Amino acid sequence: MANRKKRLQKGIESLNEQIILHEKKRVQALEKGDIELADYYGKEIKTYKDNVSKKENQLNKQYVK
Repeated sequence: MANRKKRLQKGIESLNEQIILHEKKRVQALEKGDIELADYYGKEIKTYKDNVSKKENQLNKQYVK
């Protein structure tokens, strides 16, 4: 069980890093005027945020019981 908790926490940290990276890339794409690329990064950020919430739910369910 401890390994699962660590793995979920590490996954959440990794996803949060990807969110930050993609937000920076999205800003750069908007500055260059590439709206399609900015939209792509926006969709990726949304997907990462959804995955973070799923992992947090898994982490919380594990210890609520």
